[in-house]
Amino acid sequence: MERLTSPPRLMIVSDLDDTLVDHHNDPENISLLRFNSLWEDAFRHDSLLVFSTGRTLPMYKKLRKERPMLTPDVIITSVGTEIAYGKSMVTDDSWVDIMNHKWDRGIVEEETSKFPELTLQRECDQRPNKVSFFIDKSKAQEVINELYQRLEKRGLEIKIIFSGGKALDVLPKGGGKGQALAYLLNKLNTEGKLPVNTLVCGDSGNDTELFTIPNVYGVMVSNSQEELLEWYEENAKDNAKIIHASERCAVGILEAIGHFKLGPNLSPRDVFDFLEWKGDSVNPGHEVIKFFLFYERWRRGEVENCEAYIASLKASPHPGGVFVHPSGAEMSLRDTIDELGKYHGDKKDQKFRVWTDQVLATETSPGTWIVKLDKWEQTGNERKCCTTTVKFTSKENGVVWENVQQTWSEESEMKDNSSWII
Repeated sequence: MERLTSPPRLMIVSDLDDTLVDHHNDPENISLLRFNSLWEDAFRHDSLLVFSTGRTLPMYKKLRKERPMLTPDVIITSVGTEIAYGKSMVTDDSWVDIMNHKWDRGIVEEETSKFPELTLQRECDQRPNKVSFFIDKSKAQEVINELYQRLEKRGLEIKIIFSGGKALDVLPKGGGKGQALAYLLNKLNTEGKLPVNTLVCGDSGNDTELFTIPNVYGVMVSNSQEELLEWYEENAKDNAKIIHASERCAVGILEAIGHFKLGPNLSPRDVFDFLEWKGDSVNPGHEVIKFFLFYERWRRGEVENCEAYIASLKASPHPGGVFVHPSGAEMSLRDTIDELGKYHGDKKDQKFRVWTDQVLATETSPGTWIVKLDKWEQTGNERKCCTTTVKFTSKENGVVWENVQQTWSEESEMKDNSSWII
């Protein structure tokens, strides 16, 4: 969050499974990729992205390897009991102290073992401040009431959350997604960076608390579960700041951005005429996002193989512009574009996708910009990532690509030094 020197224009706080990530109707992650492109193009430079998930940190990292996830500014895991910041996921130690107040995991395990209705979830779903079970929906309320009484008699202050029609989590009383968001907002306010607008996004019972935070906008995606919709009907139906979207998952979030007029909501992935597509000329990050989206469609054979596209690309670099491959070898940018021309449609029907992450443009001197980003490619189940730096200079009605340098990211699962394509 240190990269922002003023209050964020927008902070999106989103659940992951079946909210941002569609596990059931989107095998190629199109809706997630549409959100990703919009965020990097229109919001990354002056806004904050927060993931708030019931997943434990290890299970969140697993999801990152399975889906084209962006890097959030803040990651709230284990149903609001853990908070970490940035790409390196630095733990918030103050939040840890709050979670340990009147909490004893041993006592929770002892008391919950007395309920045969509770089935312990997998070890990977357990955390120091979260004990998770499955329970039949018809028995949930009775067990919750009894468990509250027993744990309070043992001197603990706890919270029990039922979600998904079967999951039951026992947390410290100060935990939960809503409490974690309230803590984050207070922290930002103390730093003079309270977001201008905040949008919370969810689909299930453990997201309910997010919608109770004052002065936030909220979207329940169209595929939201029964317990969240019931809460909405009983508590928030007349709240104009909360909507039940007509679209599923990430597309429902795009719908909410437009509905509440929180910023642009047309994703670059919804633009198909690359020759006419003009972005913000003062944000060279847009040029990078547009290029790599074209690159994906070129190799998938989804754009026409015509001279106009190649000529347009070759008009962008400086005549002396250089591409530095992750191997360290160099080639002129114009020769690199000629090389790209040979690869039209080579990834057709191969589930090939490209996405950009952490796109940040900095004007280093008047008329000169450095754009840094992570560029991801995935073919089937194989993926690779290059940390990419692009230097631009200004020209009338646009920018000039001066050089492009790539190095293999630590997150890259493969390193292919044979290809000379950007």
